[in-house]
Amino acid sequence: MAVVLAIANQKGGVGKTTTCVNLAASLQEMKRKVLLVDLDPQGNATMGLGVDKNQLSSSIYDVLIDGTSIADAIVVDDSGLDLLASNIDLTGAEIELIQIERWEFRLREALAAIKNRYDFILIDCPPSLGLLTVNGLVAADSVIVPVQCEYYALEGLTALMSSIRRVVASLNPSLAIEGLVRTMYDPRNSLSREVSSQLVDYFGDRVYRTLIPRNVRLAEAPSHGVPVVFYDKYSRGAIAYLTLAGEVVKKHPQTLDANPTNNSPGVAD
Repeated sequence: MAVVLAIANQKGGVGKTTTCVNLAASLQEMKRKVLLVDLDPQGNATMGLGVDKNQLSSSIYDVLIDGTSIADAIVVDDSGLDLLASNIDLTGAEIELIQIERWEFRLREALAAIKNRYDFILIDCPPSLGLLTVNGLVAADSVIVPVQCEYYALEGLTALMSSIRRVVASLNPSLAIEGLVRTMYDPRNSLSREVSSQLVDYFGDRVYRTLIPRNVRLAEAPSHGVPVVFYDKYSRGAIAYLTLAGEVVKKHPQTLDANPTNNSPGVAD
């Protein structure tokens, strides 16, 4: 049964989609079966996997609003990663969702039909705390929060934690904080080091040990429609996300033997 992880932060520009795409690809490189769910109307995760969001026959919109079977809407990118894609159709979904009974559970109920096919399902939530993000949090087992190692890094984090607590209290009592990922880290920058230290002081072992660096290859990869692990496997960005994937796998030992083709945890050869 899949571990469902929502990648969420209401603040934009923190590396949320970058983390979702590259963590998904890195988990796949470690022989895990992964589904990436693009819940952001911008469709950046979809484009980051080289899928043309304007040529979709079905998308996450059809699943949430029209009840299309999730299995029929999944597409496969060139690397073999399964994707539930998004496009501009999702922009008006929040207005339509509110009119649907039990709208908060639409994604959770859709995923239930295919959870046994995967080791991990990663949900790229929009940079807001609206109805789509609530759907992602209700569907998830836990939340990964990317946090930029720059000024105002903690801005909005309090609001996100408050929203998670409200979801726990009323909709998904088992939802937990999986961890915080420090992104855009530059060890030469004293501010990066200071923000990183503040996060560890405040959140303790909920902060992943892996630091995601500022990296040219990581920034270039989306324009080529591939995760960085396929664009430049030996770049600092790729190595960081493979290392993060190792941390994620170790937190979920049930996935180690879920697939008989799985290798032992570690960076893929």
